[in-house]
Amino acid sequence: MSKYSIAVDIGASSGRLMAGRVEEDRLTLQEIHRFENKISKNREFFCWDIQKIFYEIKAGIKKCRTAEIEPVSIGIDTWAVDFVLLDENDELLTDAVSYRDQRTDGMMEEVLQIVSKETLYFETGIQFQKFNTIYQLYYLKKNHPEILEKAKSFLMIPDYLNFLLTGVKANEYTNATSTQLVNAFTKKWDEQMIERLGINPSMFHEIKPPKTKLGPLRKELADEFGFDMEVILPATHDTGSAVLSVPSVNETIYLSSGTWSLIGVENRFPICVSEAMDYNFTNEGGIDYRFRFLKNIMGLWIIQEVKRNYHDHYSFADFVHLAQEARHFTSKVEVDDQRFLKPENMVEEIQKYCAETDQVPPSTPGEVAKCVFDSLADRYKQAIRQIEEIFEKEFSTINIIGGGCQNEMLNQLIADSTGKEVLAGPVEATAIGNIVSQLLSLEELDNIDQARSFIRLSFPIKQYVKVSV
Repeated sequence: MSKYSIAVDIGASSGRLMAGRVEEDRLTLQEIHRFENKISKNREFFCWDIQKIFYEIKAGIKKCRTAEIEPVSIGIDTWAVDFVLLDENDELLTDAVSYRDQRTDGMMEEVLQIVSKETLYFETGIQFQKFNTIYQLYYLKKNHPEILEKAKSFLMIPDYLNFLLTGVKANEYTNATSTQLVNAFTKKWDEQMIERLGINPSMFHEIKPPKTKLGPLRKELADEFGFDMEVILPATHDTGSAVLSVPSVNETIYLSSGTWSLIGVENRFPICVSEAMDYNFTNEGGIDYRFRFLKNIMGLWIIQEVKRNYHDHYSFADFVHLAQEARHFTSKVEVDDQRFLKPENMVEEIQKYCAETDQVPPSTPGEVAKCVFDSLADRYKQAIRQIEEIFEKEFSTINIIGGGCQNEMLNQLIADSTGKEVLAGPVEATAIGNIVSQLLSLEELDNIDQARSFIRLSFPIKQYVKVSV
């Protein structure tokens, strides 16, 4: 049997287990298991089914034997900000409530009455989004204080899944930074701020960096699987893993394109200054304490919802083709308007926005898709202009990674609107970055630069340049 590291990569719509290893200066990747993931209403909140997710992880691990794969390590990454709380007996006190739930409406404004916006940003460096963990916790403090009084452990989604695998409780660094509760400079929980919000800081665990070997599987799981393996922390925030797979050792703007669009640069220190705060850029933690200075943009969630509203009659490739046919349609929306976070019907919301802003509402699937893609390209161009203003320099390339890099129309729109070289790939960026973290921990790879060189050689990268009209 061949030895591999296993990446468990879970996003907002699906999860998968991917096996990877180094072979002759190349990284290889193989899908083992894929499953659906979604939020559903559970009593009063929209929640993730955390027990189903863990069941699917176990199902994927069991498939390794059939595939003649011997896993030596495993790492889990998911989306950011969401969490569960455990009591003194390690039983769940909360459901895994989704960041798209409306319970945080108005919470950010209340928190900023306790801690000033400037203090919060200059200490944490994290952008202001109404669903950040800090506002989710404040909701509990205000509406269900009895839960926080009983809470003994705060675990983010991948932290909890790691706890189920190993019995070890720890908070991983890259995901912890997304809470807006970690000091950007000490890289520790900001206990003073946490206490000011009336939250007990003792429920937070020690922050562990990516590449940490968390421990072996629980004995009962090792017996169930028929083998043991090391659980290693990747960048458990999926964007942190994705950025690790940017196939460039030179300075570049990256765009991690998926349900969310994350556009920014990798930096060695946080940029917690007024200009960055005013533009609402974030300084999320990365591997080796690099910082992901980026802007969070609504992303392909919008077209995913459009697809759902059309009853999945059209594929994503169909929407690209239809948008190209609707090339003369010019209406656009502000993709980061909160109305697009979780509307009842995305198509109708887009149409209403256009009507309210004195534009022609899209009336066909192609016009809707053209509106979405043009609007995203405009938002990316604006964010790039802001990055270059803050850094006082121009960047010549944009590396697009993740599933969204397969959208050739959008890639070309970005090249045309920015005038920059666009490099698209790898598609499986998050899983690759997850596996790279494990291989670095296992000393199968020497450093990040070597890993990125391997990635460039191992996976197809497509180039786009501005087309002169």
